[in-house]
Amino acid sequence: MPKTKEMLIDVARRLFARNGVENTTMNDIALASGKGRRTLYTYFKSKNDVYWAVIESELDHLLQRLSEVANKDLQPEEKLLNYIFIRLEAVKDTVLRNGTLKAEFFRDIWQVEKARKNIDNQELNLIRGILEEGVEKGVFQMPNVAATASVLHYALKGLDVPYIRDNFAELGIERLKLKEYIMDFILYGIKK
Repeated sequence: MPKTKEMLIDVARRLFARNGVENTTMNDIALASGKGRRTLYTYFKSKNDVYWAVIESELDHLLQRLSEVANKDLQPEEKLLNYIFIRLEAVKDTVLRNGTLKAEFFRDIWQVEKARKNIDNQELNLIRGILEEGVEKGVFQMPNVAATASVLHYALKGLDVPYIRDNFAELGIERLKLKEYIMDFILYGIKK
C-alpha cells in the first residue's frame, strides 16, 4: 500500500475516532493530512470508501497480532492461551483506541459481521492450526479439529463485548482470575 494512502487512512481513523464518521468530511481529511482533496480522491471515491479502508486497516492490524502469537515457538496449550488473551486484549485495544468510531461501528451488527467476515476466516485458520499442532503433539484430544476451532472462535467472539465493557469486573472477577477460569474451561472442561 502506498505510504500516502496509509497516512490518509490513519488521519481519517483519528478524525473518525474523535469527531465521528458523520461529522467528518472529505475536506477535513484532506486538510488534516496536509494533502489536497485531489490526492484524497486519487485513493478514495467517497467518505464511505475511506471508512471501510479504516475498518480494514484496523482488522489487518488485529490479524497481524494474532498471527504473531500463532506462529510463536510455544507448546500448543501455552500458544492457545496466549492467543486467547492477546486476542481479547487486541480487540479491546482496537475498539477503545477508536473512540467515536467504535460507537458507530457497533451500532449495526450486520455491518460488523460484514467487515469481520474475511478476518474471521483467517482467524479460524490460525485457531485450527494451533489445535492441529496440539493434536499432533498429543497434547489435545478432539474428534473434529475444524468443528472445535469453529466453536472456540464463536465463543471468543461472544466474549468480545463483555471483555471490552469489563463486565467480569462488575461481577467481582479480576482479570487474572478470568484468565484462570477461561484456561480451566477450555483446557480441562467442566466435566468431573
